[in-house]
Amino acid sequence: MDRLRQQLKVYLIMGTANSIFPLQQTLEEAIKGGVTMFQFREKGADALIGEKKLQLAKELQAICQEHHIPFIVNDDIDLAIQLNADGVHIGQDDENVAVVREKLPNKIIGVSTHTIEEVEAAIADGADYLGIGPVFPTKTKADAKEVQGTKLIEDIRVKGFTIPIVGIGGITDENASAVVRAGADGVSVITAISHHQSPAMVAKQLSRSVEKGLK
Repeated sequence: MDRLRQQLKVYLIMGTANSIFPLQQTLEEAIKGGVTMFQFREKGADALIGEKKLQLAKELQAICQEHHIPFIVNDDIDLAIQLNADGVHIGQDDENVAVVREKLPNKIIGVSTHTIEEVEAAIADGADYLGIGPVFPTKTKADAKEVQGTKLIEDIRVKGFTIPIVGIGGITDENASAVVRAGADGVSVITAISHHQSPAMVAKQLSRSVEKGLK
C-alpha cells in the first residue's frame, strides 16, 4: 500500500483526444518531469479501436516499463489482459470490482467514486485505490459529476479509511497541494499536462505542489 501511495503522487491520464503532441512524446517528457503513474484512457468520438489502439497502447506501455512506472488501462479489461498491464481503472458504470479482480488477480484496480456509499462498496469489493472527483471544475469529461471540492476526501479520512486516494478534476500545480492536505495521496491530471507546451515542466511543478501538501 505504501508503494502504491508513492506511485499515485502525479498520475497522468491521457488518450489521443487529449494531447497536443503525439502521446509518446508527451508521456516521455511528463515522466522526466515527475509523473509516477500513467493511465491509457482512449475515449471519445474519434478514439482508436482494434489494432491501432493496441499498437499505441503497446508503445505507451513500453515507455512506462522503461521508466519503471505503472501502466494502467482505463475500462478496457480485455486490453489490460492482452497487454498484461499493471492494472485497470474502472468507473461506476463498468464491471464490478470483484468480477474484475477474478480476471486480473494481483493487478492494481482503481475505482472512480463520488459518494461515501460508493467508497464503502469499492473498498468492500477489493479496490486498491480510489479516484475521487471532480474536485474542481473540469471540461475534459462531458459527463462529469457535480464538483465537490475536497469534502469527500476529507470524509473518507475522518471515517478512518486508509485506502490510497487520488484526486481528479481541474487539478493544477496551484491547487494540488490543497488536495493532498485534505487526505489524498496524489493527484491525477489530464489536460494540465497533455495540453501544456512543456509537459516536463508542469509535471515537475505538480510534483513539487504534491510534496508541499504532504509536508
